[in-house]
Amino acid sequence: MNDESLVALDRQHLIHPVINYHAHEKRGVTILESGQGAYLTDSQGNVLLDAFSGLWCVNTGYGQNSVVQAGEAQMRKLPYATGYFHFGSEPAIKLAAKLVEITPVSLQHVYFTMGGSDAVDSAIRFIVNYYNSTGQPKKKHFISIERGYHGSSSQGSGLTALPAFHRHFDVPLPNQHRIPCPYAYRSSQDTSPEGIIAESVAALKSKVEELGVDNVAAFFCEPVIGSGGVIVPPKGWLKALQNCCNELGILFVVDEVITGFGRTGTMFACDAEDATPDLMTMAKGLTAGYAPMGAVMMSDAVYQGLADGCGPDAPVGHGYTYSAHPVSAAIALEVIRLYEEGLLANGQAVARHFEAGLMAMLDHPLVGDARSRGLLGALELVANKNSKARFDPALKLSERIATAAYKNGLIFRAFTDNVLGFAPALCYTKEDFDILFERLKRTLDEVLEQPDVRLALS
Repeated sequence: MNDESLVALDRQHLIHPVINYHAHEKRGVTILESGQGAYLTDSQGNVLLDAFSGLWCVNTGYGQNSVVQAGEAQMRKLPYATGYFHFGSEPAIKLAAKLVEITPVSLQHVYFTMGGSDAVDSAIRFIVNYYNSTGQPKKKHFISIERGYHGSSSQGSGLTALPAFHRHFDVPLPNQHRIPCPYAYRSSQDTSPEGIIAESVAALKSKVEELGVDNVAAFFCEPVIGSGGVIVPPKGWLKALQNCCNELGILFVVDEVITGFGRTGTMFACDAEDATPDLMTMAKGLTAGYAPMGAVMMSDAVYQGLADGCGPDAPVGHGYTYSAHPVSAAIALEVIRLYEEGLLANGQAVARHFEAGLMAMLDHPLVGDARSRGLLGALELVANKNSKARFDPALKLSERIATAAYKNGLIFRAFTDNVLGFAPALCYTKEDFDILFERLKRTLDEVLEQPDVRLALS
């Protein structure tokens, strides 16, 4: 089928995530056809350097034959096995054991989902069940962070603190609350690492006191705030919040959907601070995007609370048809092997080129801030470097930059508030980074030369 026919069919039938529907009908779809390593090829034959790993997920890069072979072999042997009714499959059992081996020591049990959003939703359901089961039914309130992202499920979207995920969806729910984001670049308070950490801890304690500690169930956070603008808290922030939750007697839930599997340098961001959450959500890098899969990991204390609460006969009534899917599990096992046998080390080795390239972009007239951890980073664009004034949204600067970048053979995330997000695959080489930053500078230079952009800057 030719491109014209596919574009027409897409306009008529396919609903895309997180876009303006009528704008998409006018624009039409960009069809991606193939991928190899860090590069994608579209249906017009354009070769593009992917600096966002698909959607923060293709951490291995494209075209890893051993991953494809693992999936194919499992499909031929056993393409599906339910996890209901005491059934299971070898890949899922091995994967659960492997995840317990490589995650923080506090996590001893795994519940598999289809992705990150339903992992967060499952975590919420488990937490509610846990407190009801352990005789603490008043603990129904949840706290997250401004600009944080925890998926777009019916409940997770309320923990997500981005307006686009709330509009017309009747979230956040009355039991969902937020504390300020540890956003050093935009803070008017003490922006030292110690100051940022102290501010977040104080905000969490204050919110719990406001709600009543007997009413608060859990605190959810990302180690690096991803979709809210790749905001990187200082080292020690995650551990300090864990200690605060432990002191307050509320569950500490770390969302590593984006940051897991080498994205921030260590296998999990928790590892860098010896953080030991009560629950952890993961997805994306778990299968490197080669198949849908997510997971909720939980401590033995939470698991035993759930198990004891249902009594001798009643089931814990939560399940998905595709939980612990054997093909996804086989793929995940191979992806983890690739991380452990070279990709994780490569990501750590080349992260210095990524950080250096981002920092060098601070010299560009459009760039106000550069921030990163491992292979997760961002540039924040401002109209005035001294005042940090933002560009007028009517300028649609992000759209201009994304369009120019694509023409220059580069894909990254241009957020609507003029933050440019980057998540290069762990297979990147120094040469790939040289290409990335050459194309990025060319893109910003071209956009800067547009008269209304130059005028807005001046």
